[in-house]
Amino acid sequence: MSSGFPPPTRQSVVLNGLCCVSACALLLLSGCITGPAWHALFDPKPAATPVYRDAASEAAKSSLPFYFLEPPDIINVEAIHLAPKPPYRLRVFDVIMVAVLGTPEGEPIDGFFTIEPGGTIQLGGSYGTVNVEGMSIEEAQAAIGEHLSVVGRIVAPIVSVRLQRMGDMQQISGNHTIGPDGYITLGSYGRVYVSGLTINECREAIEFYLSKHLDHPQVAVDIFSYNSKGYYVIFQSSGLGERVYKYPYTGNEHVLDAISNTEGLMPNSSKRMWVARPVGNTHKPVILPVDWVALTAYADPSTNYQLLPGDRVFVVEDRYLSLDNTLARVFAPFERIMGFTLLSASTATRLSGKVLQGGGDRYSRY
Repeated sequence: MSSGFPPPTRQSVVLNGLCCVSACALLLLSGCITGPAWHALFDPKPAATPVYRDAASEAAKSSLPFYFLEPPDIINVEAIHLAPKPPYRLRVFDVIMVAVLGTPEGEPIDGFFTIEPGGTIQLGGSYGTVNVEGMSIEEAQAAIGEHLSVVGRIVAPIVSVRLQRMGDMQQISGNHTIGPDGYITLGSYGRVYVSGLTINECREAIEFYLSKHLDHPQVAVDIFSYNSKGYYVIFQSSGLGERVYKYPYTGNEHVLDAISNTEGLMPNSSKRMWVARPVGNTHKPVILPVDWVALTAYADPSTNYQLLPGDRVFVVEDRYLSLDNTLARVFAPFERIMGFTLLSASTATRLSGKVLQGGGDRYSRY
């Protein structure tokens, strides 16, 4: 049954589709369709954020606050004075100094000897080995003298033994990574909690812990690798997704350093940027606007701010590219709908033309 209306043409379908897309775009731009505010696409800076005028920059650097250790920072510990509490029992890998009077000419015993696995020391020559593990210094002297009297046939040898270096010092000295639980491991002496401490507090904590095993220990502590603190560089891109880069903080980074780490601005970036700095537990960050042209073209260091841990260098994208990307995302569904409509109309037109052509051929035979 015919409806009385002519079949749709391709031109009418395209015109109707364009009208629909235009109407939807007008509704969206006028605010009838819910979505993010358009000004937020161009200027996402939070409202009512204070501008801090006295921030340190390349032209006026300032001392940074104390660095607090956190996982996974790596600290270096150097043993300055580590002496055992008496009575000390010799262990494997301890180094002792042995001097013996009365040895035959040409076969002296005077030097440093490392206690090998198994607890023995090699006296050299025809003297053989002596087991001293687990002995005190006095007991080791007596054991070595008795051994030389039997093996070396030395009459009444005078033996002097002194502890030169503890093997455990190698477990204390060196680089130590702060674990996820905030502890570092000091070998057989156990573990010490250092997370949240400064360098001086960390040194005091290690010395206090070692004082349970050693006599007035002294160590030096320094930071080997800054791994727990960092700053961020964020490139805005409403159409392609924002890109976030994190870099470790070492204490001498500026805005220009942060941008150079990313190999420059993105193709869709503008020259508008600022540093957003969190302030304690407040919800209003400090905003430090950056004059990119003055900083780069005219070498003005006043806005080349000295970065702190947790700073965000935010780079706003180009407004025209932002509008183009946003419109592309809005119109993409309608373009797909129009493509499907045009394909359907074209298919219907071809089918209707074949039917009419077939009908004319049938009637032409009469």
